[in-house]
Formats: sequence, C-alpha cells, structure tokens
Amino acid sequence: MILIVIISLISSVLLTGLIRRYAIKKSLIDIPNERSSHSIPVPRGGGLSIVLISLLAIIVTGSLDWLEYEQYIALLGGGCLVALIGWLDDHKDISALIRAMVHLAAASWTVFWLGGLSSLDLGLMTVHLGFFGSLLAVIAIVWMINLYNFMDGTDGLATVQALTAGSFAAFIFLSAGATGIGSILLAMLGAAAGFLVWNWPPAKIFMGDVGSSYLGYLFAALAMLGEQSGVMPLLVWFILLALFFWDTTLTLIYRFRKGEKWYAAHCSHAYQRFVQLGNSHKKLALIFLVINITIFWPLAWFTMRYNSLLLPIVIAVGILSAGLWLAIRRKYNKYHSS
Repeated sequence: MILIVIISLISSVLLTGLIRRYAIKKSLIDIPNERSSHSIPVPRGGGLSIVLISLLAIIVTGSLDWLEYEQYIALLGGGCLVALIGWLDDHKDISALIRAMVHLAAASWTVFWLGGLSSLDLGLMTVHLGFFGSLLAVIAIVWMINLYNFMDGTDGLATVQALTAGSFAAFIFLSAGATGIGSILLAMLGAAAGFLVWNWPPAKIFMGDVGSSYLGYLFAALAMLGEQSGVMPLLVWFILLALFFWDTTLTLIYRFRKGEKWYAAHCSHAYQRFVQLGNSHKKLALIFLVINITIFWPLAWFTMRYNSLLLPIVIAVGILSAGLWLAIRRKYNKYHSS
C-alpha cells in the first residue's frame, strides 16, 4: 500500500509542474485584489494533479473489483462532473447558477448510485431518515463541494486539511478491510503531498476550483459510503473537517444576518482574518496541522472506540471550533477599531 502513496506523490510533483507551465502559458493566473490573501500573481489549477491521480485510482480499483459497481459509478461520475466544472471555472468564470446546477447533478448522481442515506448513526441511537435522508445527502454534498472551495484561500491550507482528514479515513477504511476506498484515499494522499511541494507557503501554484471542489466532493461521498457500510460514522467527518465546516458555516450565517451578499466573493472567513492580523500563511497551515493531529485525530479515534460518545464529542468539537472562530473575529474587530 505504501507503494501507492509513493507513486502518487512522485507523479503529482511532476504533473503539477507541467500544469503550472500550462497555467502560465494560458494566463490562468490569480491576480491579487482587495479580497485576496496573497500579494503577487500566482498560477491556479494545480489541484488537477490530485483530481487526475484520484480518478485514476477509482478506475483501477473499480477494474480490480475492489469497489462495488455502484460505488465505482457513483464516485467516477460525480467526481468527473465536479472536476470538469471546476477546471472550466479556473479558465473562465462560470456563472454561480451553472456551477450550482452541475454540483447538484453530481450530488444527485452520487446519492442515486449509492442507494441514498436511509439512516444516520448518532452513537447512542440510529435515526431512520427514509427519503428525507437522500435529500439531505444531496444538499450536504453540494455544501461540502462549495465549503471546501471557500476555504481554499491561503497557501497550503486546503492541502494540509486534505492530508490530515484523508490520513485518518484511510487508516480506518483499510483497517476495516475496505481495500478499494482505502486505496483511493492513499492515492489522494500521495497526490496531495506531491502538490504540497508546490503549494507550501509561499505557493508557486494554487489548487484552483478544480482541486478544492473535487476534494470537498470526495470527502462528502466517502462520508456517505462510510455511514452506509458501518465502517466510519458520517459524523466523524464533522470532527476531522471541523475547522473548515464551522468557519464556513458560521461566516455564512454572519454575513446573511448582516444583510451582506453571502454568495459573493469575500475575505471575511476566520482563517482570512487570521492572516489579515499579520500572521503568515505558513503559521496558519501549521496551526491547522497541529490542531487536527493532536486534538481532532484523538477525538475521532475515541468516537470510533466508544460509539456512544459520538454525538457529545461532535458537539464539543463544534463548540471549540465556534469559540476559535469568535475569538479571531473579536480580535480582528478590536484591532481595526483601535
């Protein structure tokens, strides 16, 4: 299995370099503006390397019958749709409506082929959702696609999050004998590590919509798969991706309540405020890395061992994440009012 990671890593380093040359040639460049967290023009679209290697892993595992046919069709079809619209958006801004329609189609495709989400494990009890579960799953996948894209705004951050969340999930799936899903995650991890060589602060290339949207989709789809199979409760992902989920969700609620155009591009996420306070992109990425490994990994593992504590721990992590979000926002407001 380690060979999958090594091959993916080397391939990603080389492929990202080629994509960077393509991006420069085609002028796929992020030019700094008032909403940017960077100060110099940087090529975008480098996350295509993660996408291509991950999709290849899905094809290979599917051909080896390491995946059920429905899982193979769901992940390949949904992943291709999300990646394609993201790649096109990296070339030329696609309207929000078209992106939303494609994301909705990808989510619906995935939920259909995976057979819906009929129940949800809360630890002490299992809630039966029926058709409502499928509708909820579609909405959740679309939200995760966009959530991950929103959080890809500083060097290395989205890649570090993919590595930490993906590593834990890969261990759980492989330990449970889910070789197909585990192999896909290992390929993604190797590809993300290879991309990070180029994306670590100061970034030489950005992930772009193609990479961030795809990662959000992949994690959402695997969360659904883990819940269905009983390998890994869906709520565990609310621990592994807590900082991303709560920053985006609370910022959206805040902007909506303030009467701002919540759907418009902005730079008011907590992680962006943290950088605006004078902290470096590298410091932010390292803080995410440390929190995820030293706090959220142990808590996620604890819920896997003691399922009855799943919901209380998820709630506690949510409170902790919300507290961090609020502390950063207050510090930013105090700094700018002084």
